[in-house]
Formats: sequence, C-alpha cells, structure tokens
Amino acid sequence: MTRLKLLYGFHAVTARLSASPATVDEVWYDPTRRDARMRAFLHLAAAVNMRLTAADAARLNALTGDERHQGVVARVADAPRAHSLESLLSTIEGPPLLLVLDGVTDPHNLGACLRVAAGAGAHAVIAPRRRAAGLTATAAKAASGAAETIPYLTVTNLVRALRELKDAGIQVIGTASDATTRLFDVQLSGALALVMGAEGAGLRRLTREQCDGVARIPLAGHVESLNVSVASGICLFEAVRQRLKRI
Repeated sequence: MTRLKLLYGFHAVTARLSASPATVDEVWYDPTRRDARMRAFLHLAAAVNMRLTAADAARLNALTGDERHQGVVARVADAPRAHSLESLLSTIEGPPLLLVLDGVTDPHNLGACLRVAAGAGAHAVIAPRRRAAGLTATAAKAASGAAETIPYLTVTNLVRALRELKDAGIQVIGTASDATTRLFDVQLSGALALVMGAEGAGLRRLTREQCDGVARIPLAGHVESLNVSVASGICLFEAVRQRLKRI
C-alpha cells in the first residue's frame, strides 16, 4: 500500500501539482479565502482534475497540527526520486554541483538548504539517512516548492557516499570555521560536492577526513558562524560565480 503524507502551504502544494499531479490524492482548501493567490491555485488544481475539498480553519489546523498552512493542505504519495548515488549521477549532464549535509537535523534548515540549492541550480542535496532531518511537511514548506524540484537523496553511509563521489571524479570540499583556506581561494568551477556540517558540531571527523579540502567562509566582526542554509547559499553561489566566469 502506498504511504501517504501531508504537504501544506501554497509553494509546496503548487509545486507538487505542477511537477507530479499523479502523486496528489486530495486537496483541502479554505473556501473563505478568495484572494488572487487562492483563485490561481484552484484554477491549477481544476486544470489537473484534482479532487478538492472545502475545509474550515479548524479542520485545516487539525490536519497540520496548527502549522501555518495558508489555507491549503494536500495528501500526497512520495514523488519519484533517485534511490542510489549511481542512479542520481547518471541523470546529471555536465559537471555535477551537489550539496551534502552532514548532521542537519532541523527540518526548517533542511527546507531552506533545499531552496538555496535549487536557486543555485545544484543537481541534488545528499544527506545521511540517520541523524538527519527527513523530508517532512515542515521541511517541504520551508523549501517553498524546491522540495518538489530538486532531488533529495539520503544514503546509509555518508563516508562511503563521499568516496563514491570522489571515484566518480567529483571534488569534495568541506566547510569548517577553523580551516586555514578561504572559500574564495578554492577552485570550485568543476564537478563539485560541497559538504556542510551542522551548526555547532560542524563536520564529523570521518566526514572531514574524506574531503579533498576544507575551506572557511571569512567572517568579520564577532560573528563566529552562519546558519547552515546561509552558508550553503554563499558556497553554492561562489561555485556558480566561478562556473560563469569560465564561460
């Protein structure tokens, strides 16, 4: 039997209806909301013949546990995703750009990382299956639709996955506040996997040992660290900048 879960918020549900409508089982919406955004959403849902159910605020709040749903909740099946590193890499054309998350357990941070990765044109986000945030409704909403467009691959053993990436010719660069090399002094224009550690703990020792190099984002003043999604964005867009410079 297919396992169903909930998505909520305009970005997350609209992205799923646009990208993979066959995986959406039902949509609940707030009929008292009649603004242009809701009208556009209902038009899209009707265009893909989606089953719509009007629901009051109490019903929507009960479905989402009082999370901010914006008047839209959907029951969905898991969208098709790559199930192995090998299958993921086989779908990428040109030099891969990957974001690897080591120990990011907050679903809001995961969602934000997915969003910046999609915005930078990264090909996928990779994380360990254990000790990591899952792709929950909270993460999907924080991703503002990116969770439906960028592959999120979880692996059983992150250290082994990093070895596989290196065997495939992909440079693995970790980030750490105590690194002696600045991010902007590292060559990032080729096939690349950027590895980000959790706030506070940073990269695990075994993960760091698998990196081809470790770099730091130079910070001014008394700021010692950045939110992992902010740091991911800086690193990814520096890689994008270097790629564009080579064109």
